[in-house]
Amino acid sequence: MKVLLVDDSGTMRTIQKRCLSKLGVEDVVEAEDGVQALIMFEAGTFDVVLTDWNMPNMDGLTLLKEIRQRNREIPVIMITTEAERARVVLAIQSGVSDYLVKPFTPDGLKEKLERWVGAKL
Repeated sequence: MKVLLVDDSGTMRTIQKRCLSKLGVEDVVEAEDGVQALIMFEAGTFDVVLTDWNMPNMDGLTLLKEIRQRNREIPVIMITTEAERARVVLAIQSGVSDYLVKPFTPDGLKEKLERWVGAKL
């Protein structure tokens, strides 16, 4: 499984990479914001995108919309502190596959990946 991991916090990317590693997922490409992520997305092939919402240059919602213009099928999971119902609804309307609120558990991430990527972790 190849993951595009997008978060402006290096610490959060490290935590998420450790989580993924514990699940046996080692093929992780990191991006610091939506602009960098979109370049990587267009240049590579990924099984899933994990993105934060609040980032500089291009936020996660804008990134989601850009990805959906290019690919309607790839699972995009928003991992964010934004738990407000209106935000969740907006993300769903924009085509997000799933939503995981920080802080999350490794089991929570595992469940989302198994649901959307179909791999047993």
